[in-house]
Amino acid sequence: MTDATITDSSTEGAPIIEAAYSPNDLEPAHWEALEWTRTRPIDITRTWNGSPAPQSRHSQARILWTESQLLVRFVCRQEEPLIVSPTPQTERKTDRLWDRDVCEIFIAPEAGTPERYFEFEASPAGEWIDLEIVFTSQGRETNFEFHSGMKTAATILDDQIMMTIAVPWSVHLPKPSVGDIWRVNLFRCIGAGDERYLAWQPTFTEEPNFHVPQAFGSLKFVKD
Repeated sequence: MTDATITDSSTEGAPIIEAAYSPNDLEPAHWEALEWTRTRPIDITRTWNGSPAPQSRHSQARILWTESQLLVRFVCRQEEPLIVSPTPQTERKTDRLWDRDVCEIFIAPEAGTPERYFEFEASPAGEWIDLEIVFTSQGRETNFEFHSGMKTAATILDDQIMMTIAVPWSVHLPKPSVGDIWRVNLFRCIGAGDERYLAWQPTFTEEPNFHVPQAFGSLKFVKD
């Protein structure tokens, strides 16, 4: 994947999705908890370049926030063989997890500076990775030593997979207030070839590249 540079940090015109507040905390594997109905689904149906993805690869994400954490649940159609590690390990982060089937969320807590953001990934095998990323005048810098305390859960069904990413609030990802707006994008990697890269907000780069902060949408934290 190629790198990108920032041309515009404004939130003006960025598509907005919502993270709904839940007074109850959830474990990542609470797939069918009623709390998930509080928030609207976010469709991931296009490739990174804006082309429609096959319906067999369509995915939906929902985002919740609680007093202790941010939760993202992906529900993905799966009609082809999974590409996962034959020997998954979940005790530590897995480098280059994005080379296999994964779902991802990129989050920039400071809406005015989307060039500093955090990347969280989960695989159908329960593997995960968390990274801190910043764009500087020298290009993209990635902190592989970043530790968020994230948790994941995954389940594989007959024709779909579900994955949840849960990230606790911290100095890096501070608990938001109602009405706060962050910058965000959501992705899915499935199968092989360039068409494997799906994005909620396509990045429209010549080659597959998710790291385009100016393409991020906006995430608003709401509470009923």
